[in-house]
Amino acid sequence: MTPIRVVVADDQELVRAGFGMILDAQPDIEVVAEACDGAEAIEAVREHDPDVLLLDVRMPVMDGLEAARRVCAEFPATRVIMLTTFDVDDYVFDALYAGASGFLLKDVRRDDLAHGVRMVASGEALLAPSVTRRLIGEFAARRPGAPERAARPPSRRLEQLTLRERETLQLIARGLSNAEIAAELVVSEHTVKTHVSNVLSKLGLRDRVHAVVFAYEAGAVVAGEG
Repeated sequence: MTPIRVVVADDQELVRAGFGMILDAQPDIEVVAEACDGAEAIEAVREHDPDVLLLDVRMPVMDGLEAARRVCAEFPATRVIMLTTFDVDDYVFDALYAGASGFLLKDVRRDDLAHGVRMVASGEALLAPSVTRRLIGEFAARRPGAPERAARPPSRRLEQLTLRERETLQLIARGLSNAEIAAELVVSEHTVKTHVSNVLSKLGLRDRVHAVVFAYEAGAVVAGEG
């Protein structure tokens, strides 16, 4: 089995070394490079073509948000996980807009660190449903112009979706897990996974985190619904 290739970018050497040791100890994960700022992170991604980039939000030379924007635009196959010392803050929303697939707190447990890397590498979003729900509320309240966006007519991109796929998107945006969506729609989890995959593919979205953002931006759901 080919290991998951990871780049760790953080301006604190102890953080890089600690995360590197934890991940390298996993049989299915390989740390291929480290970087101390955003510019080095981009170069490391360009040179090593990793599956996952662990990227600190605050770094010198180029911060993690700008690095995330550039990596997600130039290397769409590389999934970005933002590292932060805060649970949910403005940096997280900016990171999601930049294209990041989720975030981890720097005090994450070692098992959760490895699990998070595996999740993102497999195409999942690194946000538990409970965290997604919090993000939805914060996203609607904090983003400039959010009420205006929420009031806009639905995006024509939604017309690509079947009725059941649109229902699935709305439930994703409410923060429901696949199991909860299956119960809501009275279908199997396998069917839900198919619907989720179709939604992401048709709308050109990286993962379900960006499905949440898209749903609110496109008017598929309005803050406070559900």
